[in-house]
Amino acid sequence: MFTGVRATSTGAAAPASATAVGNCSAGRNGWAQHHGAGCDCRRPRARQAPGNLPVQPIRVDPRALRTALAAGAAGVIALWAVQLEPSAQLDALMASAAHLTGLLAGYGVLVMLFLMARVPAVEHGVGADRLARRHALGGRWVLTLCTAHALLALCGYAAHTGDDLLRAAVDLLGYPGIAAAGTGTVLFAAVGVTSARAVRRRIPHGAWRGAHQLTYLGAGLAFAHQLVGPDIAGSVLAVWVWALLHATVAVLLVWYRLVVPVRQALRHSLRVQEVRVEGPGTVSVVMQGIGLDELRAEPGQFFRWRFLQRRLWHAALPFSLSAPVRDDRLRITVKALGDHTRRIRRLRPGTRVLATGPFGALTAHRRRRRKVLLLAGGVGITPLRALFETLPCAPGDLTLLYRAASAEQLVLRAELESIAASRAAQLHFLLGPSDASFDPIAPQALSNLVPDLAEHDVYLCGPPGMAHAATTALVRAGVPEHRIHAENFTY
Repeated sequence: MFTGVRATSTGAAAPASATAVGNCSAGRNGWAQHHGAGCDCRRPRARQAPGNLPVQPIRVDPRALRTALAAGAAGVIALWAVQLEPSAQLDALMASAAHLTGLLAGYGVLVMLFLMARVPAVEHGVGADRLARRHALGGRWVLTLCTAHALLALCGYAAHTGDDLLRAAVDLLGYPGIAAAGTGTVLFAAVGVTSARAVRRRIPHGAWRGAHQLTYLGAGLAFAHQLVGPDIAGSVLAVWVWALLHATVAVLLVWYRLVVPVRQALRHSLRVQEVRVEGPGTVSVVMQGIGLDELRAEPGQFFRWRFLQRRLWHAALPFSLSAPVRDDRLRITVKALGDHTRRIRRLRPGTRVLATGPFGALTAHRRRRRKVLLLAGGVGITPLRALFETLPCAPGDLTLLYRAASAEQLVLRAELESIAASRAAQLHFLLGPSDASFDPIAPQALSNLVPDLAEHDVYLCGPPGMAHAATTALVRAGVPEHRIHAENFTY
C-alpha cells in the first residue's frame, strides 16, 4: 500500500561561527551541510581565474554537435560526388556505391571513437548517456555500411571480371589493403555481436570490455585501407585532411582516456577514508585526496572509479557523487546489485582510488525554470541528493519525490530530511511495491503532490522501468519533455 511522508519546515539562519557565509552543518558527520532558509545565494562558485573572473566549464550544445557531425557526413558525400564518373554499367554502379558506403563507414568509425573519447566539453554538454546511445547506434550503422561496402565491392569486381563470387573474393583478398579492410570488418562484427543485449548479459563485463578494445585495431586497419583506396589516395588534400582527422581523434583518445586519468591519480592521491553502512545492501564510500576542487565536479555528475584492491582494480565503475565536493573529500553511495558492487562493502580504509571524470550533464546548467522537481527511484537518489542540497531555490520552489518499496529501502533519509527542513523544501517519500493498485507516480498523483507541476524543471534518476514510467507520467501531466532532465544508460 502506498504511504507518503512529507517533511517541510523553515530553517534558521547560519550561525556567525559558520566557516562559510550562509552555510551551516547538519546531519551525520557533517555531510548534510546546506544553505540556510531564505538564502538567495546562487550555484556553488566556480574556481576563480586571475582577475577574479569565474572559470566556467565549456559545454558543447547537443544541437551544435549534431549539426557538426551532419556537416562532416555531407563533406564525405561531397568528396565522393566530385570524383564520381557517371556510368550505367552494372559494375560501375556497384563500384560507385561501394566507394560511398566505404567513405561513410570510415567517417562513422571516426565519429564512434570521438563520442567515446570522454572529451569534457562534449560529456558535460551532451551527457554521457546520450553519447553512449549514439555510440551504440553509430556502431550499428558502421557495421551495416562496412558490410554493404564489402558486398558491393565484391559484386562489382565479379561483374567487371566475369568471375564467380568465390573466385572474385579470393582475388580481392590477395591485395594487402583489402585484406586489412576485411580483417577490420571481422573485428567490428565481433564487437557488434558481443555488444548485442542478449549476448552482453551472458558474458563477463571484463570479457566485453576486452572485445570492445578490438575497435581500435579495426579502426587502424580500416584507415590503412582507406589511404590506398581511390577516393582518398586520388587527392593529396583528401589524404592530408583524412589523416588529420584520424590523428586528432587518436590524440583525444590517448589524452582523455589515458593521460588525464594518470595525471589525476598522481595529482590528487585519492584514497578510501571510510566505508559507512547506509541501509540494507547500501554503503557510502568517503574518499579523501589533495586539491579536489581542481576537478570542478558539479552536483549531479559522476566519476568512473577504479579501486586498487584485489578483485576490483580491473573494473572502472561509474557512480554519481552523493554529496558535493567538500574539504578535499568525495562521497559515493552504492547499492549491492552485482559482484563488483558487493565487493565495495569490503573496501579497506587507505585503499588507493583512481577516479576519472567528472562526467555527465545532469547538473544545474540544464535548469530553465524557477521551480524544480527532483524525482528519484531507489539508489537513483544519489545524484539528486547532491542537487537537493545545492540547487539555488527560494523557499517552496524545490521539491524532492523519492520512490522506494519500503521505508527500509530509503537511502540517506536523515540527510534528506535535514536539508528539506533547512531549505524550506518539499520532501515526499513515495513508499509501496511497484505492483500496488495505487501508482504514486501516475500523472494525477504527481499533480496532486506538486502544484503547478507543468511549471517545473524536472530532474529524474532511477531504475530504467521507473524512469520510463515517470517520464511518460510527467509528459501526460503537462511537463514538456525538454524540461525533463535524466541520464539513462540503457540503450
